[in-house]
Order: sequence, then structure tokens, then C-alpha cells
Amino acid sequence: MDVLGLRAPDRDVAGGLIMHELPDRESADAGGLTQLQEHYRVFAEIEAAPVSPRYARWAAGVAEDAELLQRLLVLPSAKRQANLLFASAQFHGVQAEQWAQARAQILSGWTEISATMRGRATQTNEPGRIAALNLAFSVIQDDDAPLALIEVGASAGLCLYPDAWPTRYLRAGQADRELVPPEGALRSAVQLSCELSGLEAPRALPRVGYRAGIDLNPLDLTDAEDQRWLESLIWPGMEYRIPRIRAGAEILAQDPPAMFAGDLNDRLAQVLDQVPAGMTPVVFHTAVLAYLNRQDRRRFRSQVEAAGVRWVSNEGIRIIEGFAEQLPRESEAESGFVLSLDGEPLARTTPHGQAARALRR
Repeated sequence: MDVLGLRAPDRDVAGGLIMHELPDRESADAGGLTQLQEHYRVFAEIEAAPVSPRYARWAAGVAEDAELLQRLLVLPSAKRQANLLFASAQFHGVQAEQWAQARAQILSGWTEISATMRGRATQTNEPGRIAALNLAFSVIQDDDAPLALIEVGASAGLCLYPDAWPTRYLRAGQADRELVPPEGALRSAVQLSCELSGLEAPRALPRVGYRAGIDLNPLDLTDAEDQRWLESLIWPGMEYRIPRIRAGAEILAQDPPAMFAGDLNDRLAQVLDQVPAGMTPVVFHTAVLAYLNRQDRRRFRSQVEAAGVRWVSNEGIRIIEGFAEQLPRESEAESGFVLSLDGEPLARTTPHGQAARALRR
């Protein structure tokens, strides 16, 4: 059974620090309430506590707040999650450190906040994850064929540019390795970094010849409200990530990717058909499959494997079937993901790509 025994709702785009599945019970009965409380407790204790004390306090408060839980239970199950509630609260100006003050502001602004929750999705788009994804992309990279990157759950598409971000890899006892885009190529004004433990750093940034993304509701960073929403999804205590979003928006403006609106399972074959000849197709995702039910995950994996393309997954340890059993020494309580290539685990990565380590096998 997956952690908490929960099935996820439809999907998210790499949302927050998701390593667990999300509440799925549509009912507002005692079972639905218990499941929702547990979701917020786990979010507080495992997801938020190490990185965002404010969100940890908020989530712990929601878990014990009968009135707010009842309001959440009125929403569809896919709209009850902590990331969505808290981002929507931030979008409407709630910034209180303590739960009592935040609660008052959320309840007084509930009409607007709940409308945003119904109309938006958790579409975190963190370019920092590129530093970890490069560990897999570097294995795929062929001297002759550039990569054709297809990201499912792409949000605004910021992670489709691993060739454009200067990236520094820090290794204990060894010199840092800094990789930079070639002269004249797309180049971010912000550098990424990733601390490696027991892993070899890539020797070069990947060469990318084609970029495409699939998302139910792609974000357009030329739209001020879409960019404001994306920044609202950044957790308190992680404001250092905002310059990455703004730098990524500048890259997208110079060379927009092909973006396809729709369900990843319905659109994948069509998008793969668009890949130019002579390139290596790579389908990748981070913190997306947790928002699919098990049947849809299996359908997705079957499509990818049948297409014969390379597959890079960066998901919670129980989200890809078999990983937890293959890696019995890996803790399910550790926030973050297992990076894999073609269904084979490669590394344990932190939620925003700031570190990666060798797996405990």
C-alpha cells in the first residue's frame, strides 16, 4: 500500500515537495475527513517542517481546524491539498507567520481564495530541478544527436532549458565543476547549483534541439497573473527561488517551447510525432505522477515504453511501482524524489534540485 493508502487526484505540475499521494475521497463523510486531516499532518511534519516553518504551522493548524476542514471537504478532492490552499492564500495576500492570524485572513477571504483554488492548479515550476535532471540527461546525451525534450506536467516550461542554465556541481573533497552554455546560446542570468554525494557530475550541459511541454493548463509567463500565481506557489522561506522564475521567463520569451494543453496520456503520442528526425526523444517529469491514479500511471508508463523513447522520472519513492521494493534501505519519510532513467533508479534528489546523492541499496 502507498503511504497513507491514498490515491492521488488528476495531476499536478511538479507541485511543491510532493512525495506522497494526495487525498482522493470525494465524500465529506468521516472517512474523507480523516484522510484530509492525515494529509495536512503529513504535509506539516514531513514536507514542510524541514524547509518552511510557516507552512508547517499552517498545515498543523488546518489539521485540527474543524471549520476549515469542513470548508475544504466541500471542494472536489483534487482541490483540497495543502499546496493549493496555501498558494491561493498567498495569492490573495495572506502572509501571517502564525496560524491564528493566517486562519482569520483565510476565513475572511474564503470566497476569493476558494474561487482561486477551484480555478487554478498547483503548477510549481522550479528550474533548480534541472541540476538534478542533468544527471540523467548526461547519460542519454549522444555525441551526434541532440535531445528532443518533452516534459509532461510542464507548467510554464521552465525545466525545458537544461542547456541554458549555468550550473555548478559541488563535490566534497573535489573541485567544483561549473558547466556553462556556449557563447551565443541561450543563457540564464542566474546560476544553478547542486551538491553531489557519491555521484559523478555531468561533464557538459546537454544539447537540446527541440522542446515541448504537455500540461492541462499551461502557464504563460508573459501574462502577469500567471507569473504572479507561479511565484505564489513558492513556499515561505524559499524566496530565493523567485529570481529563477524571472530569469526563466526571460529565456522563454527569447525561445518559447511548443506547449500542448491537455491530459498527458491523451496528448503524449501526438507530441512524440512532432519530434524532428535525427534527435533523441526524452520524456521527463518531476512530481507529476503522484497526481495520477494508479491506472493512469500504468497507462503512461506503458505508452512511454512502447514508444521506445528515453524516460527520465523524478518522483516520490512509492510513485513508480517497484522502486520502494528495489530500495529497501531508502526511507519513505525523506522528502524528495528518486531520479530514474528508463525505469532504473539512479539517485535520490532533493525537492528543488539543490542536492543529489547515491542511492542506498
